[in-house]
Amino acid sequence: MSSIDIVYALFPDAESATRVARQCVRDGLAACANLLSPCTSIYEWEGDITESAELPVIFKTSSARVDALMDQIETMHPYEVPAILSWPVVRAPHDFAKWIDSMTHG
Repeated sequence: MSSIDIVYALFPDAESATRVARQCVRDGLAACANLLSPCTSIYEWEGDITESAELPVIFKTSSARVDALMDQIETMHPYEVPAILSWPVVRAPHDFAKWIDSMTHG
């Protein structure tokens, strides 16, 4: 059984977040994805301070599939430079980790 990673990405709207999340789960790159409540992001882009509503999504995957998942999200993402981050899960119940592994073919 492989270890688990979390992948976090921000999307401009629920439609794009849902489309990417469904495809990644369908392709076995993520066991599940949680679409969270919209948030306000403040960042500098092309010399201007920008404020926009975005939708965070948390993807759960096996460490063996994290690179493929991040590549798929980036390919499907509508942003020119999407924020896609990952980090390893330190602890998870054994049965949950086993489920993640089986769903992502890890």
